[in-house]
Amino acid sequence: MSWPTELRLNPGRNRLIITFDDGEHHALGAEYLRVQSPSAEARGHGADRPPPITGKENVKIARLEPVGNYAVRIVFDDGHDSGLYSWDFLAKLGREAPPTPGIT
Repeated sequence: MSWPTELRLNPGRNRLIITFDDGEHHALGAEYLRVQSPSAEARGHGADRPPPITGKENVKIARLEPVGNYAVRIVFDDGHDSGLYSWDFLAKLGREAPPTPGIT
């Protein structure tokens, strides 16, 4: 399991930059993180198919709250704050994220 060595927001608060101790590095957009939220609310409370989440193109990250040594709660400016993003989940999202032009 990789551990984060850096977790920060860009000045526009629309991107989370995360670096892991194995050298893995990702810049994840707020919209992508919001749509991929691991919360039960966003995942459909156990439904076979989660409901589509739309209209989050302009969402920002209000703040990051550490949760123990294993995750971070991302609080979005649309009020969503129930998803806990584990380090493994963030790494998975980073590896699966669609490329964003001009972002490294």
